Formats: sequence, C-alpha cells, structure tokens
Amino acid sequence: MKLITRQFPLFTLLLATLLVSNGCGVYSPYGAQTSGAKSFSVEYFKPQTPLASAQMALNFTEALKDLIQRQSTLDLLTENGELQFSGLITNYDVRPVSVQSDETASLSRLSVTVKLKYVNTLNSELDFERNFAKFADFDSNSDLFTVEEGLLSEINEQLTREIFNATLGNW
Repeated sequence: MKLITRQFPLFTLLLATLLVSNGCGVYSPYGAQTSGAKSFSVEYFKPQTPLASAQMALNFTEALKDLIQRQSTLDLLTENGELQFSGLITNYDVRPVSVQSDETASLSRLSVTVKLKYVNTLNSELDFERNFAKFADFDSNSDLFTVEEGLLSEINEQLTREIFNATLGNW
C-alpha cells in the first residue's frame, strides 16, 4: 500500500503537467483558434443602409460579443483587443420570394449583409475583410413589424456563428 501512495502524487503531478502543457496552445477549451491572443474587441457595426435601425445594429454587435465570450476564453476589451472585429451593416432588405399563380407573394425574405473587418494583431496573415449575408423567410401575410424581432434574432445567430467560424473556428 505504501508503494501506491508514493506513486500516486507522482502520477498526479505528471497528469497535471500534461494537461497544463496541452492547454497552453493557441486553442481555447471551446475549440476557438485564438492564435495565442488573450483579448478581443468589437466595434459598433454602423448601419449603412436606410432600413437598418441603430437598435438592430446594436443587437448584432452585442450578439457577436456574446458569442465570442461564450465560445472562447478571450477577454473583451472596449478597444484595441489583440483580435479586432469591426464593420458595417451594408444591406437590410425585404423582398418577395415565393410568387403564386395570382402574382402575389406567399413568402417574403428579410436579408441582412454585414461587411466585417477582422484584424489579428498577432498574425496579420489572418486579417481579412469579407461580406457575410443571411436571411430569414416569413409569411407575406404577416406584418414585418410583428415578426421582425424574431427574424433578426435568427439572422444574428446565423451571422455571428458564421463570423466566429471564419475568424476563430479555423474552418
């Protein structure tokens, strides 16, 4: 029994060393590829299209911050993070998508496009500017104002997930 108790602390120390050394790489426990960064910042995504409201832009900005915080170990800074996200909302559009034989639309589509500028201050090869676009369909008989909040929530979730995957997801 004395042999086991003498080896147990050594085994525990070895196991802890292996776990710590593997955890110090450029991946977070959530799978985010952070390039060794410890912080990020997200600037307000300004609406550059007349139909996108300031509240919609704020909700998108906050959704992006929340997703990065939930899916990584990065610390959020108000500005000048090691990983920097900024951009514009360049399109906010509603169009009919499913026209019936009587030339009325049964479905309409709300589309949102975001132009993202991603800067990795630790590895400039990972910097990029790119447009991300998502949409959600709704019944044309519905009033946009009654379904808009739910549609935008769905679109924000899709957009932020795609942005996360393109920047930190290493896809």
